[in-house]
Amino acid sequence: MLHELAVAALLIDDDGLIVAANDAVQTLLGTGRDALVGHDAHDLLHRDEHGQAVSRTRCRLREALLTARTEQGDTEWFARKDGSVLESSWLITPYTLDTQASGALVLLYGPRREAGTPEESAVPAPLTELDRLALLAETTTQLTSTLDVGEALHRLAALTVPRIADWAVIDLVTDHGEVRRALVMEGRQGTLVERHDLQGPMPPVPEESPMPLSRALRGAASSLATPQTYQGPPDSGIAVEQLRLFTTTGMHSAAIAPVRGLRDVLGALTLGRSHRPAPFTAADLPLLEDVARRAGLALDNARLYERQRKVAETMQRHLLPQLPTVPGVAMRARYVPAPDASAVGGDWYDAFALADGAHALAIGDVVGHDLDAAAGMAQVRNMLRAFAWSQGQGAPSAVVTQLDEAIRHIVEASMATMILGRLVRGDDTVWRLHWTNAGHPPPLLIHRDGQARFLTDAHGLLLGTGVTRPRPDAVTVLPPQSTLLLYTDGLVESPRRSIDHGLERLRRHAAALARRPLDSFCDALLEEVRPDDNDDDVALLVLRTPAARD
Repeated sequence: MLHELAVAALLIDDDGLIVAANDAVQTLLGTGRDALVGHDAHDLLHRDEHGQAVSRTRCRLREALLTARTEQGDTEWFARKDGSVLESSWLITPYTLDTQASGALVLLYGPRREAGTPEESAVPAPLTELDRLALLAETTTQLTSTLDVGEALHRLAALTVPRIADWAVIDLVTDHGEVRRALVMEGRQGTLVERHDLQGPMPPVPEESPMPLSRALRGAASSLATPQTYQGPPDSGIAVEQLRLFTTTGMHSAAIAPVRGLRDVLGALTLGRSHRPAPFTAADLPLLEDVARRAGLALDNARLYERQRKVAETMQRHLLPQLPTVPGVAMRARYVPAPDASAVGGDWYDAFALADGAHALAIGDVVGHDLDAAAGMAQVRNMLRAFAWSQGQGAPSAVVTQLDEAIRHIVEASMATMILGRLVRGDDTVWRLHWTNAGHPPPLLIHRDGQARFLTDAHGLLLGTGVTRPRPDAVTVLPPQSTLLLYTDGLVESPRRSIDHGLERLRRHAAALARRPLDSFCDALLEEVRPDDNDDDVALLVLRTPAARD
């Protein structure tokens, strides 16, 4: 029923939690159903015109929900995914979810306006001194709570448009000294619209140009600009681009300030007005400079963090090995970094030949999400190779016991999980896996007929605990054309679900993919099984045994 409605529609239960939403909600707010369902509708969406949370005692929708009444209103504000707020009319009415549960249907739709009143006439009132202080405080809170540069830029635009401007333009100086117009946002009918056509590379910064943007990108003081500023013969390519910006956007007034980091100029912030008639004045520049100063510190932190993350991720990728060739056995591996810029993990895999002709298979996870975790992963993997080679035909448990002792005294990593296996083809031509498990999610064996089971034997303590206990070993036959999957917890763990749910989900999907080629098998598992709300990285090591000989 929801999907047949042309307007944005939500179903909420009597506790105010969202239980369903239609596609129009994503179109209106930019937020997908997965990010809505299960969350409190008031806390997640309801805001005032400045983007601040609304007290529950002042929420008319919540009052109507609690009293089971039908209500409607013309002016409320709701949070969009990009950080902006949307003005919307609304209607809420009681709704029976099933035979034992009740809730309400909420509709969001365009605000009603008086006849003959143009939408553009709804110009925000000038900011009071209290509003300015609130804007600066919110800028600090919003920008320092993310370490993603792109997210920070969108939040900066949402903080300033439409509160004090109709347009926000952010130019950034790259690590190579080049200029890029990173974001252009327009406030249109209560929503923020990103103008991709105005974004992209910019000409170099001229050293002597007196034009406002050129001066700001060199770190000079903030200044005002109008279309007339760029009407004369251009003194640089940047002046040409600025004239195009004013012409395309219809801005009649702009204020431009440098965005400075701790050591360098990071870029410039331009706020423009096209709908509201009042131009920027010199009295507006101190506020703009304060906003740009806070933006500079936040962007500086985000850039430094992204550089460290890039180093760690590059280091991690280069340390992951090339897979060996095992006659008759197909082998594939995948490593996928964390989807969120806040985490770089210590997930790893390895496979290598041993002196007796067997092959070692390993997968593990070093505790931590930073450069230290990536370095610890390299140390663990290298020592494992050395111990496995030196012990020759030794049992996997003996190798892991020696590695555990080394981790406690040598390696920088505090704790780690891992599986170590020996892949052996016997004289009877049967492939077998001998393995031990140190606190890691169990291997999954998938038969060609679709039967799948976890190898839960040989499970011992994780590495680095300081507890000395005998480690078990186990052995299993790998049937012809069966698939063995080793993986890290990022494939199955979710903050909102139990680990058992993730493991069962993995087993079912892997069984369904039993006859897929290995490359397709790996890619499909990552796409279908990996939880959307998991911010961890993922490593996979997969092998498939050959068909039986006649």
